[in-house]
Amino acid sequence: MEARRPPEPTIATVLAWLHRAFDGTATWVTQLSWWKFFLFAALALIAASILQDELFSGADVVEVRPERKRDKHEGNIIFDDSGISYSPPKKRSLPAEPPEPPEAPEPPEPPEPGAKPAEPPYPGAKPAEPTVPEPPPVAVLPGAADGEVRVALPPQIVEGLSSAIEAAVENAAEEKVKVYHGQASTWFKSFISLLVLALFATKALVGSKKRAEAETQTANAAAERESMQRQLSEARMQMMQAQVEPHFLFNTLASVEYLIETDPPRASAMQRSLIQYLRAVLPQMRDNAVVTNLGREADMVKAYLSLLKMRMEERLRVDMQIPEGLRSAAFPPMMLQSMVENAIKHGLECKPEGGSLRIVAEVAHNKLRVIVSDDGVGFGVFPSDGTGLGLMTIRERLKLLHGDAGQLHIAANVPSGVIATIEVPYHVSK
Repeated sequence: MEARRPPEPTIATVLAWLHRAFDGTATWVTQLSWWKFFLFAALALIAASILQDELFSGADVVEVRPERKRDKHEGNIIFDDSGISYSPPKKRSLPAEPPEPPEAPEPPEPPEPGAKPAEPPYPGAKPAEPTVPEPPPVAVLPGAADGEVRVALPPQIVEGLSSAIEAAVENAAEEKVKVYHGQASTWFKSFISLLVLALFATKALVGSKKRAEAETQTANAAAERESMQRQLSEARMQMMQAQVEPHFLFNTLASVEYLIETDPPRASAMQRSLIQYLRAVLPQMRDNAVVTNLGREADMVKAYLSLLKMRMEERLRVDMQIPEGLRSAAFPPMMLQSMVENAIKHGLECKPEGGSLRIVAEVAHNKLRVIVSDDGVGFGVFPSDGTGLGLMTIRERLKLLHGDAGQLHIAANVPSGVIATIEVPYHVSK
């Protein structure tokens, strides 16, 4: 058996093609601004008007009319130089009817009373009969048994009559063509107007849907991009959170071992502070939360500063002012400790006599401000041995979390030191 050919495009295929065409047109119209759309509509109407004048002006119009078949029952008129010949239509076969009797001749009208009869022109002549105009000569063609007649006319009359009939026929044909062209011109103009109106309705009605879809796609793409950036930032922060500096832990443990031999009560206090710090830090490392609360961050920093104070002793003075009502405020994790570490490492630890560290939290203009200030050596006195990514990472995280509403400000303190301020929108943490 021969393999069957694939079926022709079905109605579903045609409808799918029409749907794609409409969708493409709607997308194109939607992407146009309103002034561009009105400019396009005006140009389309002007071009349609020019095309209408070119197509339907009627200057050189030739109408091709199909030849009409002559019915055998229609009559035929022939013009020639000798006259007009007329062939009557053939009668359809009908039942025979009896011939009508000939009409009786009408009697001559009697003369009016008192009227004198016409006198003969000479004596003995018969009175003259009234003259009757003779009809034009009608000649029956030889062998014309079906009633074909011929009227003999002068050639000038025949030619004039033929020209008049042809002119009348041509005028009627021209009038008919003008009517057809007028209708076609009206249909063309209506089609262009309806097309422009349909495009306007498409832009007005479908445009909002297309814009919403485009905005949704853009928002989804932006959300995916932001999610990837946030995941990268969180990975960096997790790495930062996991990097509890080894030398800090080793130095603390070495201090504990030394104090066990020299000052056991102080070694016990340092050990308790280390345990408290690890209890605060380790859950924060395991938790991948993007936002925590300020109270949890303050407890972790307080444990960290207790350890440092045992090592630096009187060289470190701490003033922490965080109101109880702000402990539930939302705050990004590990940012406060990073700022405190920077202040101690680059400002106070390298200063022989040490200094003061002040931590303040407040709300202003619906923003939470956390200020970390020190009176250390300030900017650029000692070269930094760090990577310089701490503050940059804080700025990136603030931008990802809060956009332009989250900011980090660094300024010089008077008379010495640095002031670092973090601003985030104020709201209560969940």
